[in-house]
Amino acid sequence: MYFQVLDDKKECVGIYHNGMVNYEPSIQNGSRTWKYSPYLRGYDIEYARLYCAGQTLEQVCPDHLKESYKDISAKMKAFLISFQEAKISLEDNCFFDLVPERFLLEFCEIKNEITKHIFENFSRPKNYRFLFSLEQMISDISSQKLNIDLGELSASLADIQVRSSIKKIKKSDNCISYDIFGTKTGRLSTKKNSFPIMTLNKSYRAILKPKNDLFLELDYNAAELRTLLALSGHTQPDQDIHEWNMKNVYGDRLNREESKKRIFSWLYNPESKDFQSEKFYERNKVLTQHWQGGIVSTPFGREIKVDRSKALNYLIQSTTSDAFLTQCHKIWQKLSEYKTNIAFLLHDSVVLDFASDERHLIPEMIDLFSQNDLGKFKVNVAIGKNYGDMRGLAING
Repeated sequence: MYFQVLDDKKECVGIYHNGMVNYEPSIQNGSRTWKYSPYLRGYDIEYARLYCAGQTLEQVCPDHLKESYKDISAKMKAFLISFQEAKISLEDNCFFDLVPERFLLEFCEIKNEITKHIFENFSRPKNYRFLFSLEQMISDISSQKLNIDLGELSASLADIQVRSSIKKIKKSDNCISYDIFGTKTGRLSTKKNSFPIMTLNKSYRAILKPKNDLFLELDYNAAELRTLLALSGHTQPDQDIHEWNMKNVYGDRLNREESKKRIFSWLYNPESKDFQSEKFYERNKVLTQHWQGGIVSTPFGREIKVDRSKALNYLIQSTTSDAFLTQCHKIWQKLSEYKTNIAFLLHDSVVLDFASDERHLIPEMIDLFSQNDLGKFKVNVAIGKNYGDMRGLAING
């Protein structure tokens, strides 16, 4: 069964199948469609967008459908422009109530044909199940409205940069739209018009406030170094890894900052020679195991084309990201029955919007986050009433 979802709002569900639109749809497991929608959670469905690594319908449209798709896309664009000019909000209205049914049938049939083309000509990714679980979580997070208080910046309005930033924030969506295919390594990026969480100036973070009672941030201690250590076959140290390096790698000849600077200078420069760092982290052995024929193969099933000079960086970044996102998905699943939820993800940290009466979940969240597929990573924990005023929380064990 091939079908398409007409709208992604819970109160606006329509399904196109076999030339008809059904507004009281029943979905069969094993069906195929273009992309995931929250309405489809719980169904066993294959998604074409995951097969083609997030390419657009236009990018994967076969030659014999290109003219038809171009025409129907132009009509779609015209409808959207007319809604905008008439100040009709698609958040408050069902899309299929605003356009002729004939247009819906034509658009969905072409979309169905492109979907069939994908399944007939693209292979199922090795990491499809991971991509699917990630798409579900990201879709949920991206649908959440942020609690933004621009009043936190009122004392700095004399600064032209602050005023410019406020203007950009007001123009962006009031949510974070993540893109799971925006980078070669699989690390999350954000889509156009998303709230700029990835580039938000640290001095502006106070504008982000929880909808519940407090933010709890979980962040891996030196995540990428720990990933290389794991790929080398070593167990993870319980303590801060830079302090561990001071003693075990550099024999207490350096202080923490010197140790940190030296290890990162070596790690990200493939031409750098450092016998002590190589002895413990075995960079060359790891690279030989995971990079062959111009392709990096990660423990999470990704295959990335890259030259040797960037291979280790891609391997570490991709592996770290997938280990991180796997644990975030477990947290997301665990919290599905609670008020507490994932507010947003930023690089290798997850920020939870915690309800005070669910504080008993904090130790479990920390433990769940720390125990990833590469070993037990030390977790830095911070808590605060807004994202600009986070203080470290000491955790025993």
